[in-house]
Amino acid sequence: MEPQLLNTFDKILNYCFRLFKSKNSDYGPTWLLYRFQSLNDEIWRKAKRIRTLEEHDDRACIPEGRDIEYVGIINYCIMFLIKLETSVGIPSLDDVTENLKLLDEIDESIIYNAYQAQMSRVKDLLIKKNTDYGDAWRSMSLMSMTDQVIIRVYRIRKILMNNGKCAVSEGISAQLHDIINYCVFALIKMDTNLFANG
Repeated sequence: MEPQLLNTFDKILNYCFRLFKSKNSDYGPTWLLYRFQSLNDEIWRKAKRIRTLEEHDDRACIPEGRDIEYVGIINYCIMFLIKLETSVGIPSLDDVTENLKLLDEIDESIIYNAYQAQMSRVKDLLIKKNTDYGDAWRSMSLMSMTDQVIIRVYRIRKILMNNGKCAVSEGISAQLHDIINYCVFALIKMDTNLFANG
């Protein structure tokens, strides 16, 4: 993968992480209260807004554009991935539902380290897939990338309905990794100035 592309990728990831930290500072880790289907619905909601903006020439009633929605999807996917794994120091959904005070007792560094660990895996996979597919994303339209995200949201929904089991297909984590990769590629293709200071 060319250095300039990696640099852009890092700027995007840094922006996503800074936004995640800021929201965690404002709200605390309330996202731990989400059930898996709710997280998937949040990703769907943002992807649906992106598709709506694409179909209406980016005419929006609120100031946020498609770029910030892609960022939101990336962060929801990372939250989903963190919740899929058992991490020391991060309580389970059942625990926090029974005792909300646990949210206030979580060490922020544990959450941030979990975020960075997931993003590191995503970056490693993106580099490998981009090598195997030979920059195929460059010839894809933004609409097609949005559709790929929506397709994977539906796949996750079906997997959740099957209690997380797949007969021959890749599981939820693989779908989330693909969603993040498509969002990153879409942001690169958009050439947004959102990450100019990243």
